[in-house]
Amino acid sequence: MADEGDLDGSQAGPMEKVGHIASDIGEYIRQQRNTAKISLRQLSKLAGVSNPYLSQIERGVRKPSAEILQQIAKGLRISAEALYVQAGILDLPTGGPVPDAIRADAGLTERQKQVLLDVYESFRRENNNPTNSHSPDVPIKESEHHGEHPDR
Repeated sequence: MADEGDLDGSQAGPMEKVGHIASDIGEYIRQQRNTAKISLRQLSKLAGVSNPYLSQIERGVRKPSAEILQQIAKGLRISAEALYVQAGILDLPTGGPVPDAIRADAGLTERQKQVLLDVYESFRRENNNPTNSHSPDVPIKESEHHGEHPDR
């Protein structure tokens, strides 16, 4: 007997989840392709994937392998990691909207993205350090850099 969750659709079974992931990754690829102003045919050639297969991926009919995702990422000039996360192959990296925006920026190389992410994370760690007595919103006064108190 099916439980209540199955009747109202609130609990998706494994096959429904696969279909949902395929649809999500397809929509994400289409979005990235449109942002890059690349036609389906152009991406097909850049990625070395057949036009009909790429179309099926975008429509959510097919769920691409990690290898195909890597080829598509190369064609789109985005990180394969971003596609792996979207496809549910990798867990979402921590960080939030700023790292997501850095990873999604097609105008940056992978090396530039990694450097930006490293700098961003180092700032976040520094600001979350309990021994750091300065609020991240308050600029440090020049006199505080030298261990002097401003009122002396």
